Amino acid sequence: MAFRHSDDPTPGGVAQVAPIPVKMVVAGGFGVGKTTFVGSISEITPLRTEAAMTSLSVGIDDIGDASTKTTTTVAMDFGRLTLGDDLILYLFGTPGQDRFQFMWEDLVRGAIGAVIMVDTSRLGDCFPAIDFMEQRGAPFLVAINAFNGEVGHTIEDVREALTLSPDIPIVIIDARDRAATRDTLLHLVQHAIART
Repeated sequence: MAFRHSDDPTPGGVAQVAPIPVKMVVAGGFGVGKTTFVGSISEITPLRTEAAMTSLSVGIDDIGDASTKTTTTVAMDFGRLTLGDDLILYLFGTPGQDRFQFMWEDLVRGAIGAVIMVDTSRLGDCFPAIDFMEQRGAPFLVAINAFNGEVGHTIEDVREALTLSPDIPIVIIDARDRAATRDTLLHLVQHAIART
């Protein structure tokens, strides 16, 4: 699947192939692993817009069980992954706090779909991302991040708790693991293609 420039042949008479850019979004609640997910797979040094968390955010940001976290994404994370000669994935990680949700619309525009990261100890934190994608009819899958290799609930329990239809994929991953991240992105591509 490649776009060929028929009027711009290479010296051997073979048409050049321009890679197809594909935009994907990584969303979810605060401290769920979005920045780690993008960083684990990006072939470039990821762009991160992290800022130190200060006492000024107390009472504004609900950090829940992520009290050991010292930084937070304030705009987006960005990474890139080339798959073969004809496909480049561009990954955009959304900020997790409610006060930054106004940026989601721009980050999601043009994306083929989203990975919604979930921490089973804080399931409620992913509802805004799920609602956002459902309202826009955007394909998405749910990726349960296995913190410390542990998942507190089964996939079936998570599906029921989030009231997800059977056609929405749910996977268990370790956001630090490059292979798991790659497989999740490929699963999202397949899901998005099946939806179109």
